[in-house]
Amino acid sequence: MSLLVVVTPLVVVSDYLTDRGLGLVPLLIFLPAFIAGRGTARQTAVAAAWIVLVLVGLLVYDPFQTVSANLSTVTFTAVLGGLSIAGAWQRGRRDAEITRLRSAAAALQRQILRPLPLLTDRMLADGVYEPVEEDSRVGGDIYEVMASPYGTRVLIADVQGKGLPAIGTAFAVLGAFREAAGREPELTAVVEALESAVVRHNTFEARTGEPERFVTALVLNADSGSDVQVVDCGHIPPYLLRRERPGPAARPVPLRNFGVPLGLGSLAPGSRAVERFALPSDAMLLLCTDGVTEARDSSGAFFPLEERLTGWVDASPREVAAGLLEQLAVHTGGAAADDIALLVLRRSTPEREREASSGGGGAPAAGRR
Repeated sequence: MSLLVVVTPLVVVSDYLTDRGLGLVPLLIFLPAFIAGRGTARQTAVAAAWIVLVLVGLLVYDPFQTVSANLSTVTFTAVLGGLSIAGAWQRGRRDAEITRLRSAAAALQRQILRPLPLLTDRMLADGVYEPVEEDSRVGGDIYEVMASPYGTRVLIADVQGKGLPAIGTAFAVLGAFREAAGREPELTAVVEALESAVVRHNTFEARTGEPERFVTALVLNADSGSDVQVVDCGHIPPYLLRRERPGPAARPVPLRNFGVPLGLGSLAPGSRAVERFALPSDAMLLLCTDGVTEARDSSGAFFPLEERLTGWVDASPREVAAGLLEQLAVHTGGAAADDIALLVLRRSTPEREREASSGGGGAPAAGRR
């Protein structure tokens, strides 16, 4: 409404000085239409009523030569104001509907994904999941941690592309993992079940005109041994956090087999392979999606994940997740451009089971928001 306060005196003075010959009265008449493009219907109505009153005052002070000219000017201003109010009201309804759909999509993702922390007999998993509540940018980040007869199975995945269709692909992968994780003894068989789910979903989506999508994923298994099994499907490698000499260390796990994403298995020269790496009881493993690694600041610089992780080697999984989320918000200025999914894994012990059941002590909550 500050525009109204500035423009009205300017138009009145201009009309007085120019004897209306080169006045700014037309600007005053069309002002409600400008306000309707950004303001609410209430603000537009106030502006339209004020403009009519000011215009009537100007015409009383300095009328046109004919009565019909005066009446047509006031009538045109009132009609334009009414149309501007109607336009602002329709825009407000449309914006509210879009906001509702965005929030519903994000809420649906939150309901499908189980809240963190998650605890099994082998693993404690904590982390964060922050969906972008905008329909054009919402992604298909998913995670799951499940106990099975063969160990704890962990999934983190990211669907290629954005928008609501990406969520459908993500749910297809998540459902397939929940079914296969407790059924298949071999980790490669679990991954093949996920591959088949993506292929079937792409076939269905192609019938409706949607493009085929691929899914990057990490699938892990932690059994009673000291090693963790992993199949990399074109995803960001896990980061190992452990205190080592001469100081703390946080570095990517050096995987040799970078498989193709799910949905592109037919293009791979060979079958998917399982790798193993050590996960001691005093170490943590961080899994994330590209909403973390590709987060940019105002200058375009990427979030320095490995550098920031070094400062959290001695923290708990909950503290690591909460601290990284806070640092990400500072780095991006609170304007995340992609979903953020982040899991911090540590081998479970009775003490850590009590920590998870009590909510993690004094650290801030780092589960779903």
